[in-house]
Amino acid sequence: MKEEKYQVTGMTCAACQANVTRTVGKLCGVEEVNVNLLSGQMQVVYDEKKMNGDMIINAVTEIGYGASMKTATEESKSNIHKEWEARKLRVDEEQKVMKKRLLYSVLLLIPLMYIAMGPMVGLPSVPIFEGMENALILALTQLFITLPILFLNKHFYQSGFKALMKRVPNMDSLVAMGSSASLLYGIFAIYRMAYGFGHGDMNVVCEYAHALYFESAAMIVTLVTVGKYLEAKSKARTSDALGKLVDLAPKTATVIRDGKEQSIPAEQVVIGDRVVIRPGERIPVDGVVMEGYGFVDQSAITGESIPVEKKTGDTVISATMNKNGSFRFKASKVGDDTTLAQIIRLVDEAGNTKAPIARMADKVSSVFVPVVIVIATVTAVVWILTGQSFEFALTNAISVLVISCPCALGLATPVAIMVGTGKAAEYGILIKSAESLETLHKIDTIVLDKTGTITVGQPMVTDIYVANDNMEKNIFLAEATALEMGSEHPLASAIVEKAKAEGLEIPSVEDFEMVLGRGVKGIVNGAKYLAGNLAFIQENHILTEGVEQKLKNDMEALAKAGKTPLVFFKDGKLAGIISVADTVREDSKVAIENMKAMGIQVVMLTGDNSHTAEAIRKSVGIERVIADVLPTEKEACIRKLQEKGHTVAMVGDGINDAPALTRADVGIAIGAGMDIALDSADVVLMKDSLYDVVTAMKLSRSVIANIRLNLFWAFFYNILGIPVAAGLLFPIWGLRLSPMIGSAAMSFSSVCVVLNALRLRLFKKEEPQKKETVSVDATGKDMDGRNETVQKSDLEKKKGSNGMEKVMVVEGMACGHCKANVEKTLMALEGVTSAVVDLEKKEAVVTMAEEVSNEVLTNAVTEAGYTVVSCQ
Repeated sequence: MKEEKYQVTGMTCAACQANVTRTVGKLCGVEEVNVNLLSGQMQVVYDEKKMNGDMIINAVTEIGYGASMKTATEESKSNIHKEWEARKLRVDEEQKVMKKRLLYSVLLLIPLMYIAMGPMVGLPSVPIFEGMENALILALTQLFITLPILFLNKHFYQSGFKALMKRVPNMDSLVAMGSSASLLYGIFAIYRMAYGFGHGDMNVVCEYAHALYFESAAMIVTLVTVGKYLEAKSKARTSDALGKLVDLAPKTATVIRDGKEQSIPAEQVVIGDRVVIRPGERIPVDGVVMEGYGFVDQSAITGESIPVEKKTGDTVISATMNKNGSFRFKASKVGDDTTLAQIIRLVDEAGNTKAPIARMADKVSSVFVPVVIVIATVTAVVWILTGQSFEFALTNAISVLVISCPCALGLATPVAIMVGTGKAAEYGILIKSAESLETLHKIDTIVLDKTGTITVGQPMVTDIYVANDNMEKNIFLAEATALEMGSEHPLASAIVEKAKAEGLEIPSVEDFEMVLGRGVKGIVNGAKYLAGNLAFIQENHILTEGVEQKLKNDMEALAKAGKTPLVFFKDGKLAGIISVADTVREDSKVAIENMKAMGIQVVMLTGDNSHTAEAIRKSVGIERVIADVLPTEKEACIRKLQEKGHTVAMVGDGINDAPALTRADVGIAIGAGMDIALDSADVVLMKDSLYDVVTAMKLSRSVIANIRLNLFWAFFYNILGIPVAAGLLFPIWGLRLSPMIGSAAMSFSSVCVVLNALRLRLFKKEEPQKKETVSVDATGKDMDGRNETVQKSDLEKKKGSNGMEKVMVVEGMACGHCKANVEKTLMALEGVTSAVVDLEKKEAVVTMAEEVSNEVLTNAVTEAGYTVVSCQ
């Protein structure tokens, strides 16, 4: 089997992507096809004995798209940034072209609508178009304005009719058929008017002067172009995630060759080179430390919140930052084999294989278009066979096509999406694409990164233990801070910040000495201090056997709780211990509780150690945690969940999360995270609040419910109007539906869809339930070491004379039948004694004899076809 990548041009929508995938997938010898709409890339795995690249390219070009094979040079790591820039340029150019097309269409549509519809709504008429004697001038003017609009939007006809010929109709097919029907009928009307003038029959002229539907043809393509432009604009906003990944690697590296230090381009480093790293420098390739010492910030790659000590024999990772200290390491992985290069590859491949969301309208159109064409054809044939005139039959057939015009169908999704994303932006939630908002409502598993997502992402002092009862805690903290102010250790800043927050006066330090990688010494207020790790204290031979064993036990307990302890000795005696850890965000626990109440499985995924991860898990109530994972493993974990049938959202903030964010069905980035995380994600939370994930998911459910209702109205008038348009009522009551009325019905359906979508502006964000609590660290204790205050929500439940009550806000209920259905569904649950629905308030009040979880109530109503906004 051979795997190759191709560049595909001309794709503009999910249907195009599906057409290319379907066409190539049918070729003999092709095993797998992955087409990426955004990047314009296609990855094909095929049998070389049965297929070759030229045959694949020909298959793509035959259905109207461009295709070319990507060369080995284009695939090299050094060209990834250029390739991504080229992708951005293509998307930007596509947006510019579509914007220009839309602008010109609107500029032409305004005078067309004025002369065609203006007098009907009371606007002043143009003298040259007044009266039946000028009817033909009016008709020809409308035609000549309409034709440029249709030419500007010729893509709909090229793509739509080609899709019909390939028997894969899409939205473009509906647009092409509807607008073409209006145009052809208008041209037919012009001929009839000309006939009337030529034969002196002004009745014919009058009849067809009011049967011009050029404005309908122009309006159809212009409105749908608005939706297409919004999609193109969404693509153009996609940032260069790969480019920023590549920028993380330093441009140059300092190596030792022939006994001398040389500065060379980073890509020229080879395996075995001795690389020199100084403070503040990024590591260019993976390797093993040969000599020296340093503190390396690996948070961007591994997710560890605290810089890691590196000494002889330790491994270092490309793109990580050396905070302080100097060392030399031997390059072990270079080029495409480095950790950073693998992350780049995973981001790119995950993007290429990410399955597109099949739009509901496209699914329906594959059946709807052929059915409408058949009905229109049958209508014309039947009326001719029954003895009616060709004109009569043609009018009815055109009426069927006009009333079936996809204007409302084309607006049903994009308008709701536009309002929904705008509403999300009001709450600081940036949703980058319509696909992301659509997918959010289907999420059943949320994977949360730990550092910077569940936690704050910065080390903070969590515990201060004072060994001497005669010494006040603030005095101990002030003296410890005096010592740590001269330290280069990354944790020292946490102690300094704590002292500043307490407003303490820091004494001066004398005879300060720092032992790299061990600790610090100095004299504070006349007392000799030693501070650092246990190994440093042991080296100074000041520990008695009993104190040493107790100290080991205390430090081990703190380490298991996910904390890093720093030991302080004063005049040879233990003064105290200050522990530092990454603390949980204020709203993480309530956000996770809400996710679980919505029936979503919550998983924590982190590169940090298992002790820290377990402590965080317990404090926030997560059931499953996966720790000690590398970035590549994070992406693999997401993929495994997807292979089991789960729809997965990933929430993260670091570079190490980028592959997983891209692989997930929806990637969600915390706003304060690294740029690469923000660029790889589909949704960005600007306010650093994990609870905004809950808000985004509830908004998504409301939007999808709105879209479904939109699609219902978009088709409902067709179900009623098509039989009338076909003339089914003519033999009984003599009723016919003229193309004019059909066009009005089409417009009315569009108005209904837009007004319904605007209801989403009423969506309100629920604020997190307020709980009485104290500042809690990863172990479930407060900052002074006391046990965490038990949290109680005053909104969690209430008891009355009839038992416990819960109020559910339910979207999607529109009539008495809906009311009865929801009440019946809730009453069927064990433990529920009554359920009363208020349609006006969209509320269901549930009374229970025993506790029924929010998850059970929500799932029952959701399965009945409605959307639960809240349950409390």
